[in-house]
Amino acid sequence: MLKNVLLIFIFLIISSCSSYNSIDSFYNTHKNDNHVTAVRVPHFMLSLLSNISPEMQSLIGNTRDLRYMQFPSETSEKTNLLNTQMNGITGNSFIEVYRKNDNLKRNVVSIREKKNSVKEILIYNNNNQTGSFLYFNGNFDPVKVREMAKNNQFENIGSNLINQLNYSSSSKNGTTIEN
Repeated sequence: MLKNVLLIFIFLIISSCSSYNSIDSFYNTHKNDNHVTAVRVPHFMLSLLSNISPEMQSLIGNTRDLRYMQFPSETSEKTNLLNTQMNGITGNSFIEVYRKNDNLKRNVVSIREKKNSVKEILIYNNNNQTGSFLYFNGNFDPVKVREMAKNNQFENIGSNLINQLNYSSSSKNGTTIEN
């Protein structure tokens, strides 16, 4: 009886720790931080965003969840914390297809595969002043994703996403999204 209770307790502790290391928890933890831009794109806007570029069209067409977050990372301590949190998210469940480290600066593209399809793409950048992540959930061609990572095509997608959202918002109602 005591062994069963102990096993259940250990399982609960491990489960609660692993839930912290997810995009949802990172997004929810930091979306209300000062000077943060957080975007979670609703389904109806995904078609508008597919017009950014041919690369975005190939990604957006199969996307179920798209998020972008940009956050300040002005101190070594904050940068270290964010890098550690992102490493915890990708951990063992993602495959790193690209990484560039320069001291605390990071540029990482990680994917999660299932059979012959990429299910999640996480792009994390931190230049020691500003950090960002771009997250896609859907069904993606692994060859195309690796090609885009190899050719650094993911680097500007975040800023293009914000620009497109601002444009879409202003063209629909005459206003722009404030960060």
